[in-house]
Amino acid sequence: MSAARPSASSGNPGPPARRRPRLRHWVEYFAYRTLVGILRAVPEALALRAGEVVGWLAGVVFRIRWATVMEHLRLAFPDREPAWHRSIARASYRHLGRESVATFRLSRLDVAGIRERMEMVGFEAFDEAVAEGTGVVMLTGHFGNWEMAAASVVARGGPMDVIVQRQRNPLFDADITENRERLGMVLVERRVALKRCLRTLRNGGIVGIAGDQNIRRGGVFVDFFGRPAATAKGAALFALRTGATLFAGTAKRLPGFPQRYRVGVRRIEIEPTGDLEEDVLRLTKAHTAYLEGQVREAPEQYFWHHRRWKTQPTEEVEAAR
Repeated sequence: MSAARPSASSGNPGPPARRRPRLRHWVEYFAYRTLVGILRAVPEALALRAGEVVGWLAGVVFRIRWATVMEHLRLAFPDREPAWHRSIARASYRHLGRESVATFRLSRLDVAGIRERMEMVGFEAFDEAVAEGTGVVMLTGHFGNWEMAAASVVARGGPMDVIVQRQRNPLFDADITENRERLGMVLVERRVALKRCLRTLRNGGIVGIAGDQNIRRGGVFVDFFGRPAATAKGAALFALRTGATLFAGTAKRLPGFPQRYRVGVRRIEIEPTGDLEEDVLRLTKAHTAYLEGQVREAPEQYFWHHRRWKTQPTEEVEAAR
């Protein structure tokens, strides 16, 4: 990664002025900071276990989005028994709680500490693409620990622009931003992402995108677990417009202690047809299929809580697929 080029930071308009916090924001933030402070102070094993318990309580006891998680597991794995769906749902809540705690703790590590927690797989092709200087699009999904996936790439020696969405609570948003920047990410808000990221890629830099959330407008429909899912086409467009190489990768949590991850990447490519719309669709299908394969290997590590299939195609779009 030593050949990685600097991120194109000149001319960056930066984040917008944050909203003034309200009383509710301060109450939420105080509770959050108190909890995070405790979880950072206690031994790691105890903190991670506490995170699992909190996640389990959120799903099994308080039923927060439990119906959504169960519905999505039934859609994705229709051939599995209801008992299996419930088991994976409970495990996904425990995983989410554990990884939330892990992210807050690991964000305090230095570069060497992050590297020690990561088992990097398939990065030879990634390094070659970076060295070519034509830009790299690094796409991930909400699987394993996506924050650590981005941090692991940065820790290998290259800056990376990461497209983010601001949080509603400005105090919480500031804290999350600080954690991400401490890990070495260069944050780019969605409102300026197109212009900024195109410039970064044309300068030979790296752009990180999470590309597996439902998009209401402007996306393309590709199959995800056999069901059409409205998917952002930004990763494919960035790669095709700039000549950058597209990679997809995930950070899968490994069993055992201390907390470690296997970070694997794969080059996603197609034979271009010259038809931009068709090539965007095919490239988006390819990286979505890669993510589906990762999820099938460890379904308890996926974020089933998001309404991935909320937007469905009209009859006209469905007929054209």
